[in-house]
Amino acid sequence: MDQHPVLIPLLSGGAAGTCTDLFFFPIDTLKTRLQAKGGFFKNGGWTGMYRGVGSAIVGSAPGASLFFLTYEALKTNLLPLYKTYLPDSLSETAVQGLTHMTAASLGEIAACTVRVPTEVVKQRAQASKYRSSLAALKSVLANETGEGVFRGLYRGYSTTIMREIPFTMIQFPLYEGMKRAIAARAGKERANAAEGAICGSIAGGIAAATTTPLDVLKTRIMLSESRTTVSSLVTEILKDDGVAGFFKGVGPRTMWISLGGAVFLGVYEAAKSLAISTF
Repeated sequence: MDQHPVLIPLLSGGAAGTCTDLFFFPIDTLKTRLQAKGGFFKNGGWTGMYRGVGSAIVGSAPGASLFFLTYEALKTNLLPLYKTYLPDSLSETAVQGLTHMTAASLGEIAACTVRVPTEVVKQRAQASKYRSSLAALKSVLANETGEGVFRGLYRGYSTTIMREIPFTMIQFPLYEGMKRAIAARAGKERANAAEGAICGSIAGGIAAATTTPLDVLKTRIMLSESRTTVSSLVTEILKDDGVAGFFKGVGPRTMWISLGGAVFLGVYEAAKSLAISTF
């Protein structure tokens, strides 16, 4: 890893992101349609479950690569700084947890520069507003909403960040902590890819279920016919569906990210191990 600090996370992250999005895309579509205004059947039902997959393919590899490149670099460099400057009263586990929270949060901010535009296009196709990713993209580029192309492509950026930071602050300390515990119990330096996949699945499922209300808000903002605010959406959801409205799609979201976490982090660990042995 030290010899190729950029190449390894770029390649490994790209492979992990692409595999995950392709394998579990129909579950993601199910979740999007459940969360969209009007519900599942009004937004396409069971037809065209792979609608929007083109934008997912385009965004998966660079988004995941940016995340892991940022995450691995910060994880390595922040840990000694935190050990030096944080109070000595903090345990090693607490310092490790803070390191992973910070690194993962900043990694998500970097990844969202790629992920948000592709997510806007993807979700509009998934919710059957357009027949394909290309049609959805053309509508944004044509500035049909009058909000401008840049603002149209990055609609929901702040809400996506608002969702991703708590998600990663839950997922990655759990993921890294479980890997360390498994490795320590087995008396080895690091967990293998299969063990990493199990840890990723458990951590991802817990984080996904917890942050579903934020995901609902993000989906509604991206699919809205015009720009809207979080406060107005909260009021609308409470009025239409009550508190339960914030947990629409929690089952598919938890399943998708739990299974996806196993593939995403399992493939990443396997690809990283292969890259390290190759390079």
